[in-house]
Amino acid sequence: MSALVKRRILVVDDDEGVRDVFTLMLREKGYEVATAENGFDALLKLKGVVIPDVIISDLNMPEMSGFELLSVVRRRFPKISVIASSGAYGSRAVPTGVLADAFYAKGEDHPEALLNSVASLIETSAEQATAHESASAPVWIPRNGKDSNGIPYIVITCTECLRSFPLNVRTEENPEVLETPCPFCSSTVKYIIDFSLSVFSPAKAEPTPVISRKDKAA
Repeated sequence: MSALVKRRILVVDDDEGVRDVFTLMLREKGYEVATAENGFDALLKLKGVVIPDVIISDLNMPEMSGFELLSVVRRRFPKISVIASSGAYGSRAVPTGVLADAFYAKGEDHPEALLNSVASLIETSAEQATAHESASAPVWIPRNGKDSNGIPYIVITCTECLRSFPLNVRTEENPEVLETPCPFCSSTVKYIIDFSLSVFSPAKAEPTPVISRKDKAA
């Protein structure tokens, strides 16, 4: 890969070992790689001068999950192609509700599949950007728990200034586009609260216990 057209990849994963493995693989192919340990950290990286060509993001992460990160990326940075990754899905298809262009099943897919997806998305980046800008990207906002008064709340990330702020949710209404002013800038943030469980990763199956011959004899 020519140094003049060196492509940049941002790897987002809360597992340091995964970040290290992905970084090594990608750098061996000539890519320039940056890493982030969760969605908030990734947004800080995206506020920098250099914007990556492709983001590879885990889905289940603390602070800000990949689900929410990818919804912000799709709306704020539509030219960036995205690969979602998770060990909780066995299929190679992009999980329902995930705003990604490709999916990598950690522990299931061969590492070469990830490299192939990166190369393919870079090759078709112009077409991907056009598709992203013409599509209506939903804002995936999960409930984050309850505040000190027992009131459920969500955390919204402004798609303009990329700062996050909490918002109380007193009722569960049918999904609809809502608006709230960003307390940090003059923009209006449009969002949808998704109360369904369809976009959450399924629980990982518990490993089958190994019974030794000694245990059987007992």
